[in-house]
Amino acid sequence: MFDVDKWQEILATMQKNKLRTFLTAFGVFWGIFMLVLLLGAGKGLENGVYNRFGAGAKNSVYVFTGKTALAYRGMVPGREIKFTNADLGAIQSDVDNIDVLAPRNRVMGEYTINYKKQNGSFQVFGAEPGFLKLNGELPFRGRLLNEYDEREKRKVVIIGEQASKIIFGEADPVGEYVNIRGIYFKVVGTFKMKGNNGSRREERAYIPFSTLQTTFNQPNQVQMMAMVAEPGVSAETIENSVRDLLAQRHLFSAEDKMAVGIENTETEYLKVMGLFNGIRMFVWIVGIGTLIAGIVGVSNIMLIIVKERTREIGVRKALGATPFSIISLILQESIVITAFSGYLGLLTATAILAGLEYMMESSGGEAPFFANPEVDPGVAFSATLVLVVAGALAGLMPALKAASIKPIEALRAD
Repeated sequence: MFDVDKWQEILATMQKNKLRTFLTAFGVFWGIFMLVLLLGAGKGLENGVYNRFGAGAKNSVYVFTGKTALAYRGMVPGREIKFTNADLGAIQSDVDNIDVLAPRNRVMGEYTINYKKQNGSFQVFGAEPGFLKLNGELPFRGRLLNEYDEREKRKVVIIGEQASKIIFGEADPVGEYVNIRGIYFKVVGTFKMKGNNGSRREERAYIPFSTLQTTFNQPNQVQMMAMVAEPGVSAETIENSVRDLLAQRHLFSAEDKMAVGIENTETEYLKVMGLFNGIRMFVWIVGIGTLIAGIVGVSNIMLIIVKERTREIGVRKALGATPFSIISLILQESIVITAFSGYLGLLTATAILAGLEYMMESSGGEAPFFANPEVDPGVAFSATLVLVVAGALAGLMPALKAASIKPIEALRAD
C-alpha cells in the first residue's frame, strides 16, 4: 500500500542533506552515464569499421595470378601462373563447400568511355553476376548484370555512379550507348559501393565476363576468381583446397605463397570483430566498475544516515514500529537515489548519442570508422533493472542494521 507519509519523510530527509544526496546520486549517475556512453561510442566505432568492409560478402576469397618464388620439380622460380576457364571448371567440380564461384577480368589499361562529346578514363572489367553480388556492387539506377547477359554475351555495361556523373552529369544514363575501345555498349544500370573506398570504386564499369573474353581477345584467360564458402564452412577451408588444387594443375609448391595471390576477407573480418569483442569487454569492466563505486557510495551514505537517525529509530520502535517498516523506509530511500540518478544518467547518455547521430546525418558527412552510435534497447532495460536491484542491495545492510537497533540503546545514543 502506498504510504504518503513515508515518501514525504524520504523527500524531507533528502532536502535536509542536499549536498550529501547530490554527491551520492552523482556517483551512480556518472557510473551509468559512462557505461551507456562508452557502449554507444563502441557500437558506433564497430558500425563504422563494419561499413568499411562494404556490402560484399564477409567470408569471400579472391584468388589472383602470380609468379612462383620457389623451385619445384626442377623448374626454376619466376614462372608466371595463368588461370584458364578449365581452372574454373576444376574448382567448381573438385572443391567442395563453395557456394559462389565467379571470375573477373580487366581490359588492360585505363580506357576511355565515350558518350557523344563527353568521355572519361575508367577501368573496365568483365565479371559474372555472382562476382558483383559478393563484391558489394549495389544497384542504384536500372539493374546489374544478369545470367542472360552472360549466357548471350550481350554488349551491355553497368557503370559506377561517380563515372556516371562525369560522363552524363545528372542525367539518367540507363538506355544510352557508350563507346568502349570502338565498340558500343548499352548502359543497363549504375551501381554504388559502400565503405572500403567506395566512391573510388564507383569510377569503374562492368561488362559480362563472356563478352569481355570474346570482344577484347581474352578467349581463355582468367585473371581473378572470387568465391564464397557455403554457410557454416570457413573461408580458410576453401582457400587451402583451392591452393592445393591449383598447385597440382600448374605444378608449383603448395607452400609457395607468391605463385597465386589469395585475399581472404573472412580472416581480416574475424580479426577486427575479435578486437571489438575485447573493446566491449573493457567497456563493460570500466562501466560496471564505476557503477559499483557509485552504489558502494550509496551504501556508505545510508550507513551514515542510519547512525545519525539512531535515536529517531529507537523512538519509532518504542512506539511500536515493526522491523519491516524500518527496513522498508531505508530501502526506499536508497532505491529512490540510485534509480532516479541512474535513470537520469541513462537518459543523458542516450540523448548525447542521439544528438551525435542526428548531427552526422543532417550534415551529410561520414566520419571515418564511425557510424550510427547506438545502445541496444535490451541493454538499456537491463541497466535500469540493475539499478533498482543495486539500489535495494545498497540499502539492505544499513536497513538491517537499523532494524536490529534496540529502543533502549538507541535512546541512549549521542
